[in-house]
Amino acid sequence: MPSGIRRIGAFRFFYDGEKWEWSDEVAALHGYAPGEVEPTTELMRRHKHPDDRAHFDAVLAEMLTNHAPFSSRHRIIDTSGRVHPVAVIAHSIADAAGEAIGTEGFYLDLTDAEMAVVQRRVDDQVRAFRDSSGVIEQAKGMLMLVYGVNADRAFDVLRWRSQQENVKIRDVAAALLDEIQAGLVMEDHHRRRLDEIVLRPRRNAGNPPDA
Repeated sequence: MPSGIRRIGAFRFFYDGEKWEWSDEVAALHGYAPGEVEPTTELMRRHKHPDDRAHFDAVLAEMLTNHAPFSSRHRIIDTSGRVHPVAVIAHSIADAAGEAIGTEGFYLDLTDAEMAVVQRRVDDQVRAFRDSSGVIEQAKGMLMLVYGVNADRAFDVLRWRSQQENVKIRDVAAALLDEIQAGLVMEDHHRRRLDEIVLRPRRNAGNPPDA
């Protein structure tokens, strides 16, 4: 859809003469400029996905026979050949006597909703990457503490073990963490020294503590 066009637009359908009206947004959803074409039943039908036309015909027949509101989920194909999954939600239009004369409502382009599925998959991959990075950073921190090396050298150790074992660096780091936490006991004097370091006052008057 052209930039700036909203993905929701209004329509009306009158039973008498099968007259359609649509907003500029619905026109754009079908690939037309405002006022470029007059919507008709046949035009609407041509823009339905071939697999959804029978459903459209059935809904249309129900509207004309029983004056039922037009509500549906289906796919339309715009003038450029792009497929848009849409939801159409509507209610009845009545005349002064209360007789149903048509239906009105809105089209909602669900293309973003379909893309949201892809985005969720990407987010899952990013989350997994972050989890993996967290494990690697923890393992690096342990190596830096024990061996007195910087972050790059600690990572070199993990990468070397990864190549030696022919496993992923993340797996090497995870195994290292598990084994260190299970089997490496810190002596009391080391723990007391760490206590002193952790508890040493460092707050500056002009720098409030982090929340």
